[in-house]
Amino acid sequence: MTRLESGQLLAELEPTVADNLNRHLGLADEWMPHEYVPWSLGRDFADLGGEPWESAQSQLSPIARTALEVNLLTEDNLPSYHREVDRAFGRDSAWGTWVNRWTAEEGRHAFCIRDYLLVTRGVDPNELERARMETMELGYDTQDKALLNVCAYVSFQELATRVSHRNTGRYTEEPIAEKLLTRVAKDENLHMIFYRNIVQAALELAPDQTMRAITDEVLDFQMPGNIIPGFSRKAVQMAKAGIYDLRIHHDDIVSPLLRQWGVFEVEGLQAEGEKARDELAAAVAALDAEAARFVERRDEVAARKAARQADA
Repeated sequence: MTRLESGQLLAELEPTVADNLNRHLGLADEWMPHEYVPWSLGRDFADLGGEPWESAQSQLSPIARTALEVNLLTEDNLPSYHREVDRAFGRDSAWGTWVNRWTAEEGRHAFCIRDYLLVTRGVDPNELERARMETMELGYDTQDKALLNVCAYVSFQELATRVSHRNTGRYTEEPIAEKLLTRVAKDENLHMIFYRNIVQAALELAPDQTMRAITDEVLDFQMPGNIIPGFSRKAVQMAKAGIYDLRIHHDDIVSPLLRQWGVFEVEGLQAEGEKARDELAAAVAALDAEAARFVERRDEVAARKAARQADA
């Protein structure tokens, strides 16, 4: 099959984008961020004669604070994501309309989570602002991913973000935070479905190219929040808490999407596509094995800790 260039892919996939944009607009519920923030809990900080932040003011555990900070700063770096998606999709036709709609919805997530955290004094506002500035100054860069790579990547990323939000909400054990993050996760799920359906159509249009893109994104996947200051340390804390770890990434992100796309049942692949699929199968198996080792080590640490506590 002749390799399709970006302009050809944009044109051929535009009807699918239009259909899925209309589907999204029909399913997306209107919701108001201010309705999810307990404004009555708010009070002035030090510069206006109020109290400076102290950790004792937060209802959240240290790991819950970390997870919420990561989720917020990931959402808050939206200008970088908009730039990268706009570069890949352009501003014309349904592609451009989708980029603007997606950006507006993602921006709402950041506003709402930030308002919640500041009003409830859930996190240190000074540290949060410093981290926001550093993250946005670095910016997110896809390294000029090709169109199909962007669609495959964002499919995985939106599903990962949905799961991270839902798990963070449960982990906070704070009803308002859980309600808010459940609402945000619902949007992320609709975003994932949009991109997932574009990749599905691309597999039918250009199976070899799309298989290569899916494989590349599984092999090289990183959350967009990886530029957040201290991200590696924070990601480890979240993994140990079971908010987002390798087992979740394999079982709840990668495997469901690959099943939905039917990547191991696609017929008629040429040598390029078959090679990519073989690499994909090996990568998924390696991820599964690595996830098993991680869970085993985590369980061993938890068992030793429980034994020490029992002996104390």
